[in-house]
Amino acid sequence: MSQFEMDSDGDDKLQFAAEPTGNVCVPGLVPWKLLLVDDEKVVHSVTRLALEGFELAGRGLEFISAYSAAEARQALAQHDDIALILLDVVMETDHAGLDLVHYIRRELNNKFVRIVLRTGQPGQAPELEVITQYDINDYKEKTELTRQKLFSTVYTSLCSYRDLIALECNRLGLLKVIEASAHIFERRNMAAFAEGVLQQLTALLYLNKDAMLVQPCGVLARPSSDKLNILVATGCYSDFTGAVDVSQFEREVADRIAATIEQRSSNYGDNYWVSYYVTESGMEQLLYVSAKDVFSVPDIAMIELFVKNVAIAHETIALLESNAHDQHQ
Repeated sequence: MSQFEMDSDGDDKLQFAAEPTGNVCVPGLVPWKLLLVDDEKVVHSVTRLALEGFELAGRGLEFISAYSAAEARQALAQHDDIALILLDVVMETDHAGLDLVHYIRRELNNKFVRIVLRTGQPGQAPELEVITQYDINDYKEKTELTRQKLFSTVYTSLCSYRDLIALECNRLGLLKVIEASAHIFERRNMAAFAEGVLQQLTALLYLNKDAMLVQPCGVLARPSSDKLNILVATGCYSDFTGAVDVSQFEREVADRIAATIEQRSSNYGDNYWVSYYVTESGMEQLLYVSAKDVFSVPDIAMIELFVKNVAIAHETIALLESNAHDQHQ
């Protein structure tokens, strides 16, 4: 049986041992990976207990424990998506934690994982020196880490990690768009262009990677035989390409798409958006995306702009291809 010691302010001090708790995960969403690196087992136990019930953007925590810097290196080799490291300074050596930071930032070149140093011997590594010479994100003495402060530290660190990953995905998506758009007309590479922009959009909006850009083929009078032309898709829809029967999608998804095309207007709910756009020549296009949270007004504006731009680009390519075909006849 374990407990927290109450200080004079009524806050919870992280000092006594606790029984290890299971991972805190919200069903359906991948938890944030948190690496605990400390040579004292009690620190692992208490940290797990203190963060029980933690959640950010519907995602809980997956705890990974390492009791030395060497074990931490093994964990980093096995998991390339660790979001946060709570790292002790003094372990095998007085500077084992700092050496590990150097390994992560310089040798692994991992600039994304957030690193919070925790030390019970602040004299071994002065705070000012550590902050100025090492790429860490926070520095805490173990005696000052109350349960509330630990929650706050983890929350802000994970928010920073999420933003950095989104920016990186956006950068990669933008590079893909630039590369594809440079040759889009000569190669007719609309799929690569749309894929890049779709990646950029999902990163910017913190969306799930379940999205598809669709061009209707046929009439929705007979749902069982209707076809959709999937231009590009990600996530659980990535296997759908080309002409796809509506019935192959989940009933709920198929109904949303069918309603959008039938009404010729965008359709949305709390966690999905079906954006509809028709060009001047009558070419229809829609984008189906799912989100972790409710869409905001800026989110909707970005989605609509995406669909409009891609539809116009696709129409232009179709016109060029048509003209080229006529010239060869």
